[in-house]
Amino acid sequence: MTVRVDRYRCGYCGACVGVCPNVAIELVETWIAVNDELCESCSICVKICPIGALEVVGG
Repeated sequence: MTVRVDRYRCGYCGACVGVCPNVAIELVETWIAVNDELCESCSICVKICPIGALEVVGG
């Protein structure tokens, strides 16, 4: 499982970057990048996203 970012919905606020315990999410210029190898699908970022642009997928 991993986290998917809806790039059309994401406001690039960086809230998800700051809460990721595994440093698996990064704000790169104007988009959010999720490192699937570091992501443990804990869904903290999904819960903190103010506009619901993140979701856990797969599994």
